[in-house]
Amino acid sequence: MDEETILMEDAKREVELVSERVALLHLSYAKMLTEEFGESRGKELVLKAIKYYGRCIGEKRRDEIEEMGMEPVPHNFGKGDVLRIPRFGMHSGLEDTGPSVKLHGCVMGKLWRAFGEEDLGKLYCYVDPAKYMGFNPDYIQVHEKAMPAGHGYCEFVVRPSTREEKEIFLSKNKDFSTIDPCLK
Repeated sequence: MDEETILMEDAKREVELVSERVALLHLSYAKMLTEEFGESRGKELVLKAIKYYGRCIGEKRRDEIEEMGMEPVPHNFGKGDVLRIPRFGMHSGLEDTGPSVKLHGCVMGKLWRAFGEEDLGKLYCYVDPAKYMGFNPDYIQVHEKAMPAGHGYCEFVVRPSTREEKEIFLSKNKDFSTIDPCLK
């Protein structure tokens, strides 16, 4: 077999391993921050970091889309070599119906559940609204369902953002946990 070729099952396992490590890294930081600063302040700091992380992802994606000569609107987010959600390794199945995406068997959600830490784990999921608003503050991706919030799968929908959601996203001091009610 050519060294440049990797079997799909091996590729899936490698992405799954990275997803598990990111989930553990997030959980480790969230756990230490809540232990060091108390639950309320620790979660606030985690959310600030996740919002910054998501904003960086969204702004980078916006720049890539604009370099391709396209507008930063939702139907262009996944153009080129970037998908809304990776095709394999982060989940066991994906249903993209256009207005919503259902993700079954989220590797990160399963790991947080196994550790009994869904509450801290789901703070990572705020990356989804933050990355879309970093891409274009006129739009937000929210969870209709989320495994760490107790559902059997995750479901995302992209919709226009409200004035209040934009204010929360653009503010350094407003409570970011209110931006995605499913995760609250």
